[in-house]
Amino acid sequence: MNARVTLLVSLLAFWVPSWSIAQGFGGLGTQAEGFAVPKRGTQFDFPQDHGAHPDYRIEWWYLTANMTGPDGTPYGLQWTLFRSALAPFETQDWDSPQVWLGHAAVTTDNAHYTSERFARGGTGQAGVSPAPFEAWIDDWHMRSANFNAMQLRASGSQFAYDVALTAQGPLVFHGDAGYSVKSEQGQASYYYSQPFFDLKGTLTLPEGEVTVTGTAWLDREWSSQPLASDQTGWDWFSLSFDSGDKLMGFRLRQADGTYFTSGTWITSQGETTALPNGSFRAEPLTISDVGGRDVPTGWQVEVPDHGVVVTVDALNTQAWMDLSVPYWEGPVTVKGSHAGIGYLEMTGYD
Repeated sequence: MNARVTLLVSLLAFWVPSWSIAQGFGGLGTQAEGFAVPKRGTQFDFPQDHGAHPDYRIEWWYLTANMTGPDGTPYGLQWTLFRSALAPFETQDWDSPQVWLGHAAVTTDNAHYTSERFARGGTGQAGVSPAPFEAWIDDWHMRSANFNAMQLRASGSQFAYDVALTAQGPLVFHGDAGYSVKSEQGQASYYYSQPFFDLKGTLTLPEGEVTVTGTAWLDREWSSQPLASDQTGWDWFSLSFDSGDKLMGFRLRQADGTYFTSGTWITSQGETTALPNGSFRAEPLTISDVGGRDVPTGWQVEVPDHGVVVTVDALNTQAWMDLSVPYWEGPVTVKGSHAGIGYLEMTGYD
């Protein structure tokens, strides 16, 4: 058995069983004995915190983008690097307990292209360095001298992209100064974003190259047990309004049919207001058949404190990430009290 197959077996043994019991993502509702846990009041340390935290069990660098071509055709883009730890340390060889998973996708109104990469930590095949910043897996990379101007690249069998990102606003910290609570029991993560990227570059699709411009949103999050044991998945929204204001909100679905919600209202200048449980509301309006699954692809989203009553609709209802860790992820349009664009991620519908 060669090294890549060995790695794949290890990864699937770690990831897949937790999905089979609908724990949302990578067993995030299970206990994490021996790993570090987030603490309220912790001060972020940059640039170090742009890098990896191997003493925490799960972490991601997660970028989504809404783009248009020269003729106004809309596109969506995703680039994600996941780190998951089997033990809370790192070594510089194949015995490393750190495993890496990369996802990339491009979405159009009638197609959804995906690709996936696996790596074991300690070999140099994947990793993250904080300064200068670089996150990579094989030849996919996200690079920046200072986290404000980035180059992003990935490819799959039917697509590729090479785009430049330029930050037009500050980093945003969710929850209590980056301490993001996920349940009534107090599970939490460290969570910050850069939601103010302008984007320009090139998509390569089966029909040829397309020059694109748009906006992008980068999420950074790490924890060891961010979900409670009775939470079965989440619905996460990142919405950018024409006014320049932005909204991040999610609802975590619980086994008894109730929800835990959280969110952040972000002004065009980067000022934030935390939205405690119940302040962000999201209810399905449209259910689509996505490969035999019932998936909500049209939503009503409300934030009464900010006058938000909008409908959120998928650009492509079939934006299913049919990979070793399956979920729905795709660009959306926003209409109602506020108009705009954004991204929607949904887990636990498999």
